[in-house]
Amino acid sequence: MVTAIVGTQWGDEGKGRVSYFETRNANVVVRCTGGNNAGHTVVSNGQKYALHLLPSSIINPSVMSVIGTGVVINPESLISEIRLLSERGVEITPKNLLISNRAHVILPIHVSKDKAEEVLKVKFGLSKVGTTGRGIGPAYEDVASRYGIHMYDLLGDFETLSKKIKFVAYMNNFILGLANMNHYPDKECEQIAREYLEYGEYLKAFISDTKPFFYDHLDKESSIVLEGAQAAFLDVEQGRPPFSTASHPTASGSCTGAGLGPLFVNEVIGVMKAYTSRVGEGPFPTEQKNEIGNKIMKLGHEYGTTTGRPRRCGWLDLVMIKDAVKINSCTCLALNHLDTIGKLSEIKVCIGYKYHGKVINYVPVDHENCEPIYKTFCGNWSADGITKFDHLPEKAKRYIDFIEEYTGVTVVYIGTGPDNEKTIVR
Repeated sequence: MVTAIVGTQWGDEGKGRVSYFETRNANVVVRCTGGNNAGHTVVSNGQKYALHLLPSSIINPSVMSVIGTGVVINPESLISEIRLLSERGVEITPKNLLISNRAHVILPIHVSKDKAEEVLKVKFGLSKVGTTGRGIGPAYEDVASRYGIHMYDLLGDFETLSKKIKFVAYMNNFILGLANMNHYPDKECEQIAREYLEYGEYLKAFISDTKPFFYDHLDKESSIVLEGAQAAFLDVEQGRPPFSTASHPTASGSCTGAGLGPLFVNEVIGVMKAYTSRVGEGPFPTEQKNEIGNKIMKLGHEYGTTTGRPRRCGWLDLVMIKDAVKINSCTCLALNHLDTIGKLSEIKVCIGYKYHGKVINYVPVDHENCEPIYKTFCGNWSADGITKFDHLPEKAKRYIDFIEEYTGVTVVYIGTGPDNEKTIVR
């Protein structure tokens, strides 16, 4: 039984919460895409855990957590995360954490290039992407160029790793020079190689070829959860270029990032909020740049797990959700922040776009040219902490019923508060 969990908006929908909830019956949870630009916040037993590279299941020692092939890893950040959680009493050993030896590595060169590319976009009069500046995109660029550094390279010898890092620097120094940023000479590359071999020494007990591990669990018909990062409309192909991430945070991308074929996937859970939020630049048709947006941000505590940046907030866009259901083959939905949206007196939902003189019900590539068409719902209802669907206020039920009717799939999880226990399961 393989379950994929994906975001249906622009990320920050609460995938970590749903992933952690799914681990109750899971044997394996796999982080498949992205890097430490992503953030999952999990609240369990009153304790809050902010995770960036480790799967949300890591706080459950009975589950095997895996960092898959499709993830780009900053080893320094990963080691720091392991140490911080260990200090808080979370058990992390090779018995409950595996790291794919095929996963690629983020180097300091990539972090510098990430910043340089943003500088150069402004220089040429283009829009900044608004990246986290953590080197994710440049690392994936090197993956596509086939000279990226793998986790297995950190288990090798100094001479080989040093040569590979020097080549990465050579291929990226030109961009750094255009942005008037420091180059990486050979001596600095050698120092990076020494540091990364030390990281490899720390992580070597966790690093392995995950293929036979997955094959074994598929043969046993184990319960495997593919934990998504980011969301469908940040996908490098499905999002609005250039305001996307550099990987494929969709159900199909999760399969590739884990190393499993799509026919193994039995269920795809699309995670959404009862409103919409976005971090960074890019079009956002239902954004509310007013008191309503500020109120949603404050009520929903909308600040980035990774960056701490306040998120842009606006009304729920069901056109996006329905599109994401198709892109990901979602079999059901998980709705978070039902308690938050109910605190508003009037709630609007986008059900279509006015687009170049006509009405459409899909997300076009020039999303910025869409004017939302709204349906209005009554608010002023409380769903705080409710754990049974029948106990919800009728106005909240009507809101959920409309989401199901519009998207064509059932809402199976409903979040009514930050703690995992405040969840309705249908």
